[in-house]
Formats: sequence, C-alpha cells, structure tokens
Amino acid sequence: MQMFKRVVFLLALCGPFIFTSCETSRVASGGPYHVTAYKPNDPSKVVVKVSLSKQNVYVMEGDRCLMAVACSVGIPSKPTPRGNFTIYRKEEDKRSGSYGFRVQGDRVVPAEAGSNIPGRYVGYPMGFWCEFAPAYGFHQGFVHPAPRTHGCIRLKGEAAPKFYGLVHNGTPVHIATTQPEDETLGPKVKRVDDSRAPDPDPHISITSAAFEKPSGPLLE
Repeated sequence: MQMFKRVVFLLALCGPFIFTSCETSRVASGGPYHVTAYKPNDPSKVVVKVSLSKQNVYVMEGDRCLMAVACSVGIPSKPTPRGNFTIYRKEEDKRSGSYGFRVQGDRVVPAEAGSNIPGRYVGYPMGFWCEFAPAYGFHQGFVHPAPRTHGCIRLKGEAAPKFYGLVHNGTPVHIATTQPEDETLGPKVKRVDDSRAPDPDPHISITSAAFEKPSGPLLE
C-alpha cells in the first residue's frame, strides 16, 4: 500500500543500461532509474519472483531474465504477503482509495479518504497497478533501501510500466524471503534510495502528470 507522504510519479529517466541479462545501470543515490525489459518469447511462460530480503523483483521466462529491478516491500507491521499468487487485475492510472488529498479550490491538502476534511477527494497515484491479492499490488512509487510500504510492492519510475507490459492476468507471482535468483541476478541489480527525495507537489499529484510514462520503447 502507498505510504501517506511518499508517492509515485516523478523522476526523469537517464543513464545507460548494460545489456547483459537484466543488469541495470549504476544509479546515483536518489537519482532516476532507467531499465530495459525484454519481450518474452511466450507470454504464457512469464513468472514473477519477489525476494523480500533483497527487495528485488525478477521477471523470468524459464531461465531467461526479462527484467530485474529493485523494489520497496512492506514494513514489519504491514508486511507484503508471502506465497504463490497470480496477477488478476491491472489498472494503468489507479489511485488509492485510502490515502490522498482533499481539493479545496486552489488548496490541496493531504487527507485520508474517510476523514472529515472538506473538499473533493483525490487518491494518491498508484500507477501501473497489478493486483495479486485483495488490496495488494505492484505499482509505481518511491523505492527505499529498507522496507517502506503498507504491503504493496513499489517499482521506481519506468520500471513500473515495463513490469505492467510484461505481465498479464494469470501471470504467476511467487513471493518469498529469498529467491534462487538472489545469487545470480541479485548482485547486478543496482540499489535505489529515494529516502531523501522531496515530497511531490500535491498540485501535480492530483493530475494525470502524476503517472510517469516510459521515455523509450516499452520492451526490447
């Protein structure tokens, strides 16, 4: 789930990608994140693996890595569920039904959906939503070096739309403390630290500009 003050959307994309089996570019702390994702030969064979201990997402087609990226997972009090799931709902421009803003004319104030704060409610952007369990999904957002979410799995910048393009309803999702790919692919995944990034402008967060689209080809 989206944290109350850390949302999605921003960050222009840059940096070269090393085209070697899901290796990402070297990203400066707090900087933008550019990744490459590869088209599957058989979309029905795509499998998603999430390593909670490494905070990595591996999108695999058999032994072939289609994309490997850093992510943020749930805090201990609101953990990301472990187990075997499937993607069953996708929504490109999803907004939170729990946390967001109240729009009061020119003012935009943070507010929970059920609060008594006056104004029109607009949920926090949770772009490229891929739901795998009720109220749990992959979505675009800030990525931190330590668990940070309310249980959802956040993907930084253009990693989210590329993940969205790789999976479909029915794609298996395996979430565990560790994954076999931690040893082989994990060391190549560059870490991301958005903990010092400024909070997004709420006037932007309530618009379509909050959803960051990919700057180049979706899949290679």
